[in-house]
Amino acid sequence: MTVRHAAESLGLTFEGDGERSILGVATLSSAGAFHASFVNTRKAVKEAATSAAGCLIVPLDFDNASGRTILRAKDPRREMARLIRLIHPQRSPDAGIHSSAVVDATAEIGTAVSIGPHAVIGARAAIGERTVIAAGACIGDHVHIGPDSVIHPNVTIYDGVGIGARAVIHSGAVLGADGFGFVFDRGRYEKFPQVGTVVIGDDVEIGANSTIDRAALGVTAVGNGVKLDNMVHIAHNCTVGNHVVIAAQTGIAGGCTIEDYAVIGGQVGMGDSVTIK
Repeated sequence: MTVRHAAESLGLTFEGDGERSILGVATLSSAGAFHASFVNTRKAVKEAATSAAGCLIVPLDFDNASGRTILRAKDPRREMARLIRLIHPQRSPDAGIHSSAVVDATAEIGTAVSIGPHAVIGARAAIGERTVIAAGACIGDHVHIGPDSVIHPNVTIYDGVGIGARAVIHSGAVLGADGFGFVFDRGRYEKFPQVGTVVIGDDVEIGANSTIDRAALGVTAVGNGVKLDNMVHIAHNCTVGNHVVIAAQTGIAGGCTIEDYAVIGGQVGMGDSVTIK
């Protein structure tokens, strides 16, 4: 890909050598003559002065007195993400069901779905078209997964969970396990049956080893566009709004509400029924 092609594809303007090849991307400190990198902080501006990157994606007001090859962008980090997708397009496995997978006869499998080795698809599950179910994933009965989703290896999705379109669920995640509900009676704990479910919206990404518990009664709900880091725990009957971002090792107790566009940092702990606006 040339700088000129990159600019045209991203809808950006360029300065410098439009025929320079971009063969990869790298950090400012490690980039070479055929790499692109980006500048989006004052510190990065200083690093860019000594970077060997052949092309830089820079802010609109970047001082290019040295005459470098650059792409100007309102949000360089966003445009870098788009460039990476152009250079490194996501590769999907071939459609089909591996011979070692176990797919219930009543499951509905959409067109162009890929189901990997030793995956399990339960009774009356519905898998949307072009979805990838990777090796060892376990999809329970009556689970619904929308189109163009990716379920990575060894994900467990319990019975009755609903997942929207274009979901990405990373390895080791568990969706729909029982919430932590017990009743103390006469010196012992008795389980409060967890008979609700989990419903997850569109364009959600869930990190490795994260867990979302089913509701005791009703629904544990995760809205559209939510992004969970690794090892995030969302307990029973929580409601997470649209486009919420939650960083690693955060634990959210039962009944919490996190409203739209909230950003939760790492290692945050929330008690029962907290509301974040």
